[in-house]
Amino acid sequence: MKFEIEDITVYFPYDHIYPEQHSYMVELKRALDAKGHCLLEMPTGTGKTIALLSLITSYALSKPIKLIYCTRTVHEMEKTLAELKLLYDYQVRHLGPSAQLLAVGLSSRKNLCINPAVVSAENRDSVDAGFRKLTASWVRALAIENPNIPTCCFFENYEKASFDEFLPLGVYTLQVLRAFGKQKGWCPYFLARHMVQFAHVLVCSYQYLLDPKVAGIISEKMQCESVVVFDEAHNIDNVCIEALSVSVRRQTLEGATRNISKMYQEIERFKATDAGKLRAEYNRLVEGLAQGRNLPTHIRGVSQSSLNLSMRECLISPDPILQLSCHDASLAIKPVFERFQTVVITSGTLSPIDLYPRLLNFNPVVSRSFTMSLTRECICPMVLTRGSDQLPVSTKYDMRSDPGVARNYGRLLLEMVSVVPDGIVCFFVSYSYMDAIVNTWNETGILKDIMQHKLVFIETQDVVETTLALDNYRRACDCGRGAVFFSVARGKVAEGIDFDRHYGRLVIMFGIPFQYTLSKYSRHDKRSKLPGWILSHLRDAYLNLSTDMALHIAREFLRKMAQPYDTTGASGRKTLLSQEDVKQMSNGSADVPVF
Repeated sequence: MKFEIEDITVYFPYDHIYPEQHSYMVELKRALDAKGHCLLEMPTGTGKTIALLSLITSYALSKPIKLIYCTRTVHEMEKTLAELKLLYDYQVRHLGPSAQLLAVGLSSRKNLCINPAVVSAENRDSVDAGFRKLTASWVRALAIENPNIPTCCFFENYEKASFDEFLPLGVYTLQVLRAFGKQKGWCPYFLARHMVQFAHVLVCSYQYLLDPKVAGIISEKMQCESVVVFDEAHNIDNVCIEALSVSVRRQTLEGATRNISKMYQEIERFKATDAGKLRAEYNRLVEGLAQGRNLPTHIRGVSQSSLNLSMRECLISPDPILQLSCHDASLAIKPVFERFQTVVITSGTLSPIDLYPRLLNFNPVVSRSFTMSLTRECICPMVLTRGSDQLPVSTKYDMRSDPGVARNYGRLLLEMVSVVPDGIVCFFVSYSYMDAIVNTWNETGILKDIMQHKLVFIETQDVVETTLALDNYRRACDCGRGAVFFSVARGKVAEGIDFDRHYGRLVIMFGIPFQYTLSKYSRHDKRSKLPGWILSHLRDAYLNLSTDMALHIAREFLRKMAQPYDTTGASGRKTLLSQEDVKQMSNGSADVPVF
């Protein structure tokens, strides 16, 4: 559908639009016109991504701007590019050659490398190390003299290629980019980095803007008029802190010591064989350092003087960690606010929304939270505080080892799997607590009873294992067997994985991953900070329930949801607007009732 928002024609690739999507676009356009930063909160599952992409790409047709879309995970990146491909195809059908859009996904070497000798490595660090061994300048220089030294043919072809022909217009997901690289024989990673300056839309991870080590890849090549979007940004303050924090372990120091020893041996070898080449390499290194910042005073020659340190004997743990921690989130994001004219921070949960400007030290020109348009009560949040034996349940520290709490949590899940169909997702406060609870359930036989009703899958800290578990969970739900997925709040699965339709009929949070407080005033204050779309459905009668009461409410709710829904009998309320409805709204008509 096409519709007007003030002086902009918006191309939206669906026949209907939610009222909150339209309102979201209106507020986003206000921020773009004002050339300022904004905070926008819209409930999960209401099409926030496609609304944002539709408005900004349509805006760019008349007022040239570029979009840098930042996501938390690779899965979110691929999902965003898939939606952008759908939108681009729609624009091509209506605009033809005028639909000028080049969108590229930029990720790590692990996700873009196509060299079989490198990409088969176990983890990202191994891939990066193998990548550098084949593409480092000194390796390539030696390979010219000795053809037996291995190099990367894809990188060499990329270096030799003349870039008179760039990527054709279109949307390039990571998979499409790898396929294009194989076809041309070019390295997809360096091709994506090269295309940053030409792309109209760049989709990448937060680190490419917030981490000082890699931020220059984008910041130096993108114009100041670009729009930056941080999607799923409810934890952006933590990401900023982590970007400027460093943890030094014993293994880190041992690895550095080994590298210094190797470097010393190489320096001595060059001294004996080719001192002139060593001096030239050193001068080139010093010149490069001088361009970035002041050269440390203790670097005076090729051989570094020894540093004498005296240490007092002290008792430490077997594996000590030296943590250099940043406590001001605004330091990492400040260069982004200063360089780009519009930064959009958006998520399904930004409550309390007035907290983020204080955490990140900026003044938004637009700050808005949207509600969810529903014609019937299809969400039923509950707070359970007691088990079926009326004993309190909590994840506060002094109750975590209580076997009664673990038993009541297990009984709650066992009762729910016997009532709720399809998929159930459970979130725990940490990996360690999840492991302890699952072990307790396994020893007491509760886990075996749960598996009589549904299959059980568990998130681990290994990405491959978690991906496999998630795929099998979806297969179990698709075939009607039903499944339970154990995950961790703020873990890999909690960030950006959609459990829509039959994949998420029930969500159970075993505790809250925040500091516990005994103050009833603080508890009330925390309740008021919940997202509005949850607060609107959270009844006072559902705040202090036992397992039996929660089970009864769940049965009644599921029975109600199983009834056929008459879309024509909703008192004239609409949750989906047609193109004509949007046109009437734009003209100020009051004949379109929206709920």
